Amino acid sequence: MDVDLDLDLDAAVIVALGCNDKGVWPSCRDALEAALTRFRSEGIDIVAQSSWWSSQAWPDPSDPPFLNGVVVVRTDLDPHALMAALGRIEECFGRQRTVPNAPRTLDLDLIAYGRERGDCEGLILPHPRAADRLFVMGPLAEIAPDWRHPGGGFAKALAMTATVGTDARPLT
Repeated sequence: MDVDLDLDLDAAVIVALGCNDKGVWPSCRDALEAALTRFRSEGIDIVAQSSWWSSQAWPDPSDPPFLNGVVVVRTDLDPHALMAALGRIEECFGRQRTVPNAPRTLDLDLIAYGRERGDCEGLILPHPRAADRLFVMGPLAEIAPDWRHPGGGFAKALAMTATVGTDARPLT
């Protein structure tokens, strides 16, 4: 876990990562760590990184389990350009959007972009379901427990009340 103690939580740009199909990588962890190395080439600098968390696949627990994490980043990209960059990284890692919630080689979600709120040309900020997901709020609470969701609630409290992925746990 890497934490920047000078982190401006009101300006935090937060990205969640997930994988439950290792693709060509030896493991999902290797795939996620390789994805993080691609961020810089897209103009995205990692400021803080959570540990990796494991959870059952949702909504179908018979799919392979997920490995998830959260990073806080700095970028000069606006939210739409950042989403495009994250999409390019997913594509490089073989992400295919077949059916909703299918196993995926890489899932990158923009959770928050500072205090921005609302629907702007199809991009909803903050991520509309992040506050309910332990596999997002748990890792975020590790690196920024006092981050306040623009819709209300702190990361630490939201992790304790999450209703999706409640089996999520940090890897030791």
